[in-house]
Amino acid sequence: MMLYIVSTPIGNLKDITLRALEILKEADLIAAEDTRHTKILLDHYQITTPTTSYFEHNQLKKGDFLLSKLKEGQKIALVTDAGTPGISDPGYQLIRLARENDIPVTVIPGPTALIAALSLSGLPAHNFIFEGFLPVKSGARRKKLEEIKAEKRTVIFYESPHRLLKALEDIKEVLDNPQVVVAREITKKFEELKKTSATDLIQHFSKTTPKGELVLLLNLADKNK
Repeated sequence: MMLYIVSTPIGNLKDITLRALEILKEADLIAAEDTRHTKILLDHYQITTPTTSYFEHNQLKKGDFLLSKLKEGQKIALVTDAGTPGISDPGYQLIRLARENDIPVTVIPGPTALIAALSLSGLPAHNFIFEGFLPVKSGARRKKLEEIKAEKRTVIFYESPHRLLKALEDIKEVLDNPQVVVAREITKKFEELKKTSATDLIQHFSKTTPKGELVLLLNLADKNK
């Protein structure tokens, strides 16, 4: 009986630990955010462990199912589409459920997009905050940005490609056109990092449609001295 929190690659399939591969092979069941996405990784390493979906819209029903399997003594590996489960995905709900029911939990650490982007950015990394995904609606997004106006730590957000331009527009207006780092496709063939003003980024991504999940990083320290 064990719930394993297994980190998986954020892009390059080689970025997985030997221990993670071992656990994925030995588990009785893999709970995946998207089984189709996870199948790519499993097929690459010839892992045949059964999978089941566990995502935002089925987490309550599927959480009870997974808990029952754990209580039966099974070993379940929890994975997200990319990176470490529980960070900006519903994985933490299952982890909390397991702990509330005295199910042993352990972690197999590995890639996380926010840390990879931070180390790649060149921004101060000794003190930072992670705010997850920016709100979808402009009003809520602008409110969130207002909350960080006086922030002196590096601020990290996740963002989807189809909302990037709207997010950059709000960042430009609310935060007075700061320098922004946009990191995308980290560890993949078309890895890209751009660090410039919000205005310049808007111009760039208006001409070049962004693809892949994105990480936005802001350092407002100079503005807030």
